[in-house]
Amino acid sequence: MTGVIPRRVLVTAQAAELIRHLRDEHGPLMFHQSGGCCDGSSPMCYPADEFIVGDRDVLLGSVLADADGGTRVWISGSQFVAWQHTQLVLDVVPGRGGGFSLESPYGVRFLTRGRVFSADELAALADTPPLTGSQVEAGEQEPPAAGPDVISADDLQAICPVPH
Repeated sequence: MTGVIPRRVLVTAQAAELIRHLRDEHGPLMFHQSGGCCDGSSPMCYPADEFIVGDRDVLLGSVLADADGGTRVWISGSQFVAWQHTQLVLDVVPGRGGGFSLESPYGVRFLTRGRVFSADELAALADTPPLTGSQVEAGEQEPPAAGPDVISADDLQAICPVPH
């Protein structure tokens, strides 16, 4: 896999549809996965400039590229340490969204699923550590990642089986 950087974050087709709808309504967006208790353990969706990213937060990547660069997905630094071996998949399920997350009024909530990276993927990722909030603030650009960022329900079931 030399030279190919796997995506640290993907979105399901259903989540992509909701993200596009929310972008049409609110403008550029971002996600933050804090790993806190209660609502904080869910990925929270905010207008891009209404959440202050911390210096030690980690940029997992951008999804749904557009004229604004796409929707950035962040995770707290301490949470990244626990999840660094895992590709995260943003999905959407019925339920009440987190208190300040933009999907809250729609009767759905974003949910993070995950799969462990292969040894080859981890080796490729080791050569390109993710950027922190302070690095992005200083103007560093995230490297391009390989492959599509939206996966189908069948692909989700294949890489991250969802019990029924």
